[in-house]
Amino acid sequence: MTIEICIIGAGPAGLMAAIFAAEAGAQTTVIEANTSPGRKLLLTGAGRCNLTHQAAPRQLVRAFGAKGRFLSYALYQFPPENVRNFFTGLGLRTKLEKDGCVFPVTDCAGDVRDTLVNRARKLGVTFLYGKHVDGITKETDVFVVCAAKERIDADKLIIATGGLSWPKTGCTGDGYRFARQFGHAIVEPRASLVPLVTREIWPRQLAGTAVENIKISTRLNNNKINTTGAIVFTDDGIGGPAILDMSRYLTDYLQAVGTPVVVNLDLLPHFEQAALETQMTERISENPKKKMTNVMAEFVPKRLSAVLCGLAGCSNELEAGRLRKDVRKKLIQMLKTLPLSIMRTRPIAEATVTRGGVSVNEMESKTMESKICPGLFFAGEVLDVDGPCGGYNLQACWSTGALAGSSSARVGCA
Repeated sequence: MTIEICIIGAGPAGLMAAIFAAEAGAQTTVIEANTSPGRKLLLTGAGRCNLTHQAAPRQLVRAFGAKGRFLSYALYQFPPENVRNFFTGLGLRTKLEKDGCVFPVTDCAGDVRDTLVNRARKLGVTFLYGKHVDGITKETDVFVVCAAKERIDADKLIIATGGLSWPKTGCTGDGYRFARQFGHAIVEPRASLVPLVTREIWPRQLAGTAVENIKISTRLNNNKINTTGAIVFTDDGIGGPAILDMSRYLTDYLQAVGTPVVVNLDLLPHFEQAALETQMTERISENPKKKMTNVMAEFVPKRLSAVLCGLAGCSNELEAGRLRKDVRKKLIQMLKTLPLSIMRTRPIAEATVTRGGVSVNEMESKTMESKICPGLFFAGEVLDVDGPCGGYNLQACWSTGALAGSSSARVGCA
C-alpha cells in the first residue's frame, strides 16, 4: 500500500491529525494497535470527556509552564473556541461548566470519539485496526511501516501513540521507540496527574472520602506552589483533581531529591483562621452537650471529623463543652494547615498523563515536524508536554494533532 500520510495511533491527536490531513486533500491512513479507536479518550473526564478548558490562548500557554512556549503556535492556531466550533459543526454541541471545563452536552466520551471517526471516514481516511507496528524504516524519501505483515509506504509519517499512562488502553510507549530509531531524544517518562502516597497511614481510614474546594500548598526550591479543588483520600494517600495538579510539580522533585515533601491542606480556604476560631467557639458554646466530632462535621465530612479529633487527642465521645482550649486550637490549626508527607507518586500506569516523552527541542513548533528527520511529525501525549487537570491535555492533543495533520499535508504532498 502506498499513501501520502500514515498516522500511527487513533487516539485524540491521531484522529484530529487524520481529519486535518484529509481536509487538506491528502490520502491518509491511520494504523491502530487496538481493535477500536480512542480507547483512552473514552475514559477521559470519568467517561464524560472534558474536551477543553475555556481560556484564551495566552492563558493556556501559561498553564503548560516551561513547555507552553513550544505549544504556543499550535494553541493559537486551534484554541478552545475553535475546538468547540469544530465539534458543534459536526453536530456535537458542547457546554461550559462553571469551573471553565468544556464537555459534550451528552456527557458521553463515546460521542466525541464517534464524531471524530465519522468525520474522518467521510473524508476518506482509511483505518487499519488491530495492527501493531513492528518496525519503521525510511527508504530514500519514503517511510516504510510494517504492521502485522502488511507493508505501508508513506510520504509522511505522524506518530501519535500516546505515552505510558493507562497502558490497558494501548499506551505502551511504542512511540518513544520509533522516535529513538530516527535519532530523537526521549525525556524520561514520569507520572503526571497521579495520586500521591503519604508517609502517614491515617488517610487509609478515610479511603473514598472526598473533600470539596480545598487549597494545597508546598514549597519547592523556595518557590511556593498552590493548587485548589477537590481531593479524595485513598488507601495509601491522597488523590482527586487538586492533588493530581500538585503531582505535576512533585513528580520531578521527588525523583531528583529522594526525600519526602510536606504539603499542607487548607480544608476551609474560604475561612480566615480567626473567623474560623470564632465560628467554632460559637458552635461549641451553643451545643455543649453535642459530641465534638459532630460539631467538626459541620465543617468537614463526618469521617474526616472523627479522624481529626483522634489526631488532636480527643475521643469520639467527647462532648464539645468539655473540649480543652489547647485541643480546640489544635483542631482549628489542622483545619487550616493539615500537613502530609508525600513519599512518592503512584505508578505511571495509574497516571492520567505522562510527563516526559519526545523532546520538543527537536520539533518545529509551527509544524510539529522533526528537525532531525524530514517528513516525520509528532502529536499529542507522545511529546514532552503536559498540563493541569481540566481539559488542558486534550486541548494539546487537538492543537498539535490539527497542526501536524495540516502541516504534513502541506509539506511535499500533492
